[in-house]
Amino acid sequence: MKSKELSVDLRDRTVSRHRSGEGYRKISAALKVPMSTVASIIREWKKFGTTRTLPRVGRPARLSDRGRRALVREVTRNPMVTLTDLQRCSMKRGEPSRRTTISAALHTSGLFGREARRKP
Repeated sequence: MKSKELSVDLRDRTVSRHRSGEGYRKISAALKVPMSTVASIIREWKKFGTTRTLPRVGRPARLSDRGRRALVREVTRNPMVTLTDLQRCSMKRGEPSRRTTISAALHTSGLFGREARRKP
């Protein structure tokens, strides 16, 4: 299960308490966070020298969330629209995409493919 990111302030307080000599258990009790979280914050701080959120790994998405929502909106308005028409629309928005990218985005949204045709 994914959890929310901890605030930079909380991570800074954890590190400052650690630097002042407090133990993981005391820090955990004082800040009301699990001991494993305290340990991972301190481990990350020791490794990278910062408590800021570092960029994640992985390939950036070709379509932005805004572009994906626009495609979904267009398809729900006109279910018979072709992928070529949707590609033209995305070009007008300034977000050029291939038809396969568009169909994959619609598939993850549940609007394209066999499953979409079965829905009433």
